[in-house]
Amino acid sequence: MPLSKGVNPLFPSGDRPKWDNKTQYMLTCVGFCVGLGNVWRFPYLCQSHGGGAFMIPFLILLVLEGVPLLHLEFAIGQRLRKGSLGVWSTIHPYLAGVGIASMFVSLMISLYYNTIMAWVMWYLFNSFQETLPWSQCPLNYNLTGLVSECEQSSPVDYFWYRETLNSTPDIGENGGLQWWMVLCLVSAWAVLYICIIRGIETTGKAVYVTSTLPYVVLSIFLIRGLTLKGSLSGVVFLFTPNVKLTNPTTWLDAGAQVFYSFSIAFGGLISFSSYNSVHNNCEQDAVIISAVNGFTSVYAATVIYTIIGFRATERFDNCLGGNILVLLNTFDLPEGNVTESNYDQVLQSLNGTHPEVIQGLNLKTCDLNTFLSEGVEGTGLAFIVFTEAITKMPASPVWSVLFFIMLFCLGLSSMFGNIEGVLVPLQDLGVFPKSWPKESTTGITCVLCCIVGLIFVQGSGNYWLSLFDSYGGSIPLLIIAFCEMVGVVYLYGIDRFNDDIEFMIGHKPNLFWQITWRFVSPAIMLVIFVFYFITKVTETLLYKTWNPESENFPTLEEKPYPAWIYVIIFILAGIPSLAVPGTALFRCLWRKRDRKSEQQELKTVSDQMDMNDKAQDGKSRT
Repeated sequence: MPLSKGVNPLFPSGDRPKWDNKTQYMLTCVGFCVGLGNVWRFPYLCQSHGGGAFMIPFLILLVLEGVPLLHLEFAIGQRLRKGSLGVWSTIHPYLAGVGIASMFVSLMISLYYNTIMAWVMWYLFNSFQETLPWSQCPLNYNLTGLVSECEQSSPVDYFWYRETLNSTPDIGENGGLQWWMVLCLVSAWAVLYICIIRGIETTGKAVYVTSTLPYVVLSIFLIRGLTLKGSLSGVVFLFTPNVKLTNPTTWLDAGAQVFYSFSIAFGGLISFSSYNSVHNNCEQDAVIISAVNGFTSVYAATVIYTIIGFRATERFDNCLGGNILVLLNTFDLPEGNVTESNYDQVLQSLNGTHPEVIQGLNLKTCDLNTFLSEGVEGTGLAFIVFTEAITKMPASPVWSVLFFIMLFCLGLSSMFGNIEGVLVPLQDLGVFPKSWPKESTTGITCVLCCIVGLIFVQGSGNYWLSLFDSYGGSIPLLIIAFCEMVGVVYLYGIDRFNDDIEFMIGHKPNLFWQITWRFVSPAIMLVIFVFYFITKVTETLLYKTWNPESENFPTLEEKPYPAWIYVIIFILAGIPSLAVPGTALFRCLWRKRDRKSEQQELKTVSDQMDMNDKAQDGKSRT
C-alpha cells in the first residue's frame, strides 16, 4: 500500500503519552460510549417499537454492527499509534478525508453537546432550593395571579420553555442571548477545559468520577423508583413485547441506536486506543465495552420506566379523581360513594339512567396504558417528564440534585471523547505550532467553541440544537464508518490487518470477525444509509415550536423549516460527507502534478510500522 514519505511528518507517532493503567483507559472508553442517549433515547425507542421486542433487533445489531466496528477502531488506533487523521492518512493518502470528516463531526457535536451540559448546570443550580422552581407557577407581574402562560401549560413546561430557554415561536427569530444560559455555557466549557487541560493525564483522573458515578445514581434511583406507586407498571410496560419485528423502521432505529451509542466514527476512540501499549488485548476490550454499553442501555431504561410508571399512575389517579369529583357534584352523591375500584360500574349505571347528562359532562378518558405510552425522548424526557416526577417525590430537591449530577457526569465523560476527536486532528494538521503547550491549544479550542456555541443560547437556540443533532451526526457518521470498514478491509487489506492483530494480541481474528468485517457490517451500514436517506428525502422536514399564541397551545406547534434552512442542513451533513471524496480528489490531482517526487518517496505502511515497532523496542530496552 503506497504512502508518501512527505505525508508522514504531518502525522508522527512520536513519543505518545500513555494511560497510567488499564482501568483509566476502560473507564474513559465506557464514559465516551455511554452517554445521554443511553438514558433518554433508548427507553423511548423501546416504548415506541413494541417494548421488550425492540431488544431483539438491538442486541442482534449490537453484535453484528457495533462490536466489529469498535474492535476495528481500537485495533487500528493501537497498531498505528496515531489519531484519526494520522491513522487514515497512513493507511492510504486518499483516506485522509475520513479523518477530516470525523473531526468536523466531532466539532459540530461538541458545540451543541456542551450546550446540553449548560442546561443541566442551570437545572442543577436551581435544584438547591427547598421548593423546586418548576413545581409551581410563578406570580404575574402585578402579583394578582399566576402567569397565564404557565396556567395554560404546566409548571415544568413553563420553566423549561420560558425560564430556561425563553423560546421564540420561530427559528427565524433569534430572541437575543439569554444571559443566564451564557453564564452556564461558559461554566460548562470551563469545567471541560479543567478536565482535559493536559490530555489523558487529567482526563484519566476525572473518569474515576464521571464514568462511575452515573451507575451509582442509577442504582439509587432504581431502588427509590421501585418503592413508588405504579413503578412496576412502567417496568412491565417496558418489557411486555408487542412484536413489531417485521417493521423495517424497527430495525433501522435499532441499527442507528447501536451505531450512535458506541460513538463510532468520531475519532475519539481511535485516539484513546493509540495511547495503549501495542500489545494490549484490543479484542477483549471491544467485547467488554460492548457488553457494558448494552447492559447500561437496558439498565437505564428500567430505571427510567420506574419513574415513568410512577408519573403515569399519578396522572391516571388525578384524571380519575377529577372525573369522580364531577360525578359526585353533578348527581349530588355522598362522598365515598364513587371510588377508583367501582368507578367503571357506577359510570355504566349512571350512563344507563341519565345518558344525556353523562354525555354533557365531557368526562376525561383515563387509561393507564395511554399515559405510559405517551412517547417522550431527549430533552423532553430529562427536563419535563423526569422533573415533573421528581416534584411529586418526598425530598424532591435531593433527587433533583442527584439526577442532574448524573446527567452532567454522563455528558462530561462523552465530551472527553468528542473534544479529543477535534484536538488531535488539529494538532496533526499543524493548525497550532508544535512549540505551543497543550494547555494553550486546548484553551484556544474551547474558547472558540464556546463563542460559536452562543448560537444555542439564543431564544431560538433549542431549534438550532435540534437541527445540529438531527443532521450533523447522522449521514456523515454512516459514511465515515462505511469508509473505515472498506478502507481497512479492501484498501489496507484484511490479510495485513489480521497479521497486525496477531502481532498485537498473539492470535489472528476468528471467523466471526472475518465475516462481519468483510460482509455483514458494511452491508448493514449500507442498508441503514439507503433507508435513512430515502426517509429524509421523501418526508417534509418539520420542527416543533413553543408558541403561546397558537390555537392548540400548550401542544407544540409543528412548522416546516424555512427554505434557507436547507442550506444549513447541506452544510451540516454535506461538508463532512464531501470531505472524504473531496480530499481524495485533491490528493489525486496533487499526485498527478508532482508524480515524479511522489514515486521517489514511496514507502509502505508496513515499513513505517516496522520502524515504529523497532523504535519502541529500542526505548523499552533502554
